Amino acid sequence: METYESCQKELVTVAKPIDEILKYPVVDQTLCQEILLTETPQEILFSLFKRFKERAAIVTSGQLSGMVLIHLAAENGLPFRVCTLDTLRLFPETYDFLNQVASRYGIEIEQIQPDPQEVQEMVAQHGEYLFFDSKAKQEYCCNIRKVRPMQRLLEGLDVWITGLRRDQSEARKQLRKAEIISSATHPVLKVSPLMQWTADEVWQFVRENEIPVNPLLEADAQGHYYESIGCVICTTPIKPGEPNRAGRWRWQNAPAASENADAEENAKECGLHYSI
Repeated sequence: METYESCQKELVTVAKPIDEILKYPVVDQTLCQEILLTETPQEILFSLFKRFKERAAIVTSGQLSGMVLIHLAAENGLPFRVCTLDTLRLFPETYDFLNQVASRYGIEIEQIQPDPQEVQEMVAQHGEYLFFDSKAKQEYCCNIRKVRPMQRLLEGLDVWITGLRRDQSEARKQLRKAEIISSATHPVLKVSPLMQWTADEVWQFVRENEIPVNPLLEADAQGHYYESIGCVICTTPIKPGEPNRAGRWRWQNAPAASENADAEENAKECGLHYSI
């Protein structure tokens, strides 16, 4: 598997003109280098959707970074594909919000769902709320409901565009702007155009451009809000001062007095971005 580091080995100092970049509709080291040298997220989106069309997709749960990507892609004036992983356990507010986004931008948001038989077998064997039993069972549930559907989606994609940012958690500080990963059958370019944006920059862009916001992300009167949004039960609001990932699988949180509590909470992941 080629990585960000391998892409960097042959980086040149001057980026090629966009018309020349468009001559490379394949996922290879040359493409990876070009994306690394493309400065703005909007240029990256234009380049990738121009070349790969429906073989490229923004995959988002409708959180802030994903909404910025959708807005930028819409501004480019090219057809673009958007998918969301519907675990069948999302918040009602999220389903309503995704419908609102589809209407606002005149797009279809493809809902990628888990295999019904796999879900049925998991629940029959471990129960519907298996994620309370252990971290291993929580990860198994995430694997069935998110990771495997994503793997199946990747079989039809050449480019996976994400809203990941380095400031979202400790685990994401080593995030790569572009890397080549492997699906079961072919290489896939995974791109995080907003990698270096901060939360403040994202919010500013959202406000300035009147981009729709999932109401769960807005703070209530006590300052509680969802920093990230996943499944019902497995995602809870956080209060001011808590680590960004503290609201995920809250029953796994380390005791507040623990020396590494913040680091442990920020390291919590569903596996989607680390097992594919």
